[in-house]
Order: sequence, then structure tokens, then C-alpha cells
Amino acid sequence: MQTEPADPPEIVSTRVLDTTPDGLFDALCDPEQLAAWWGPHGFTNHFHAFEPRAGGRWRYDMRGPDGAVFPQERTFSEVVPGRVVMRNEHPRHEFTMTLTWAPLDGRVLLQWSMLFDSQDEAGRVRAANEENFDRLAAHLRGRR
Repeated sequence: MQTEPADPPEIVSTRVLDTTPDGLFDALCDPEQLAAWWGPHGFTNHFHAFEPRAGGRWRYDMRGPDGAVFPQERTFSEVVPGRVVMRNEHPRHEFTMTLTWAPLDGRVLLQWSMLFDSQDEAGRVRAANEENFDRLAAHLRGRR
């Protein structure tokens, strides 16, 4: 008996943002800006290391609205204008994130892909990913 392969455990989201390609790159690679919008609504970030370059590390704590702390660690494999790729290395939350963007009619089209090692894990984080987009869009509006 042959079974069909399962859908890839991937979340792909897109959003058109009111910024320039350089403005988006800065929002992703400037630690002060990134810490201001990263994560679901109500979360804050404290960065321990942030090296946005191939082979660089990103270690940080996300603090939830209830005070719970979630240590995170990622490794960048690519950081260039228009594309950032990183690997999340938490044992129960393993995925590769690829962010690509390009100009679109005076704005920027961002595609955010998260390829998980587990289909179950992908299902658990879908809503939080959209909140990241909402916070990024609000951050960029505030910088205009």
C-alpha cells in the first residue's frame, strides 16, 4: 500500500507593506527596530546576541504578557538585501524561516516562509505568524 506524501509542514504568508526595500531590511536587521515589533501581540524581546550575517547567531528571550520567558536561538544562513534565511534551533520548535521581499508599486511585497520539521508544530504557530506581520506593519507606519 502506498500513501500520498503529507503536505509540507510549511507556513507561507505574504503582505504588502508601506515601506521601501531598504526600510524593510533595516526593520529586520537593526536590533533596536527588530526588538520593537518581533513576536505575537503583547510579547517583548531581550537580545543577548544578534549577528545578522551568514553564520551569525541570534539569541534572545521573548517575554509573554503573563511574564513567561521563552528563550530562542537562531542561526542566519543568508542575510542580503531582499532575502534573510535563518534556522530556529529550539528542540521542540525547529524550522527554517525564509523572508524575501521586492518592490511593488511604491511599496514592498514580503513573503515569509516557515518550513517546520513537524506538521503538528506548523499548525500550532499559524496565528502567531500573522501577528508578527501586524506588528511589523504598525512599526513601519510609525517610522514614516
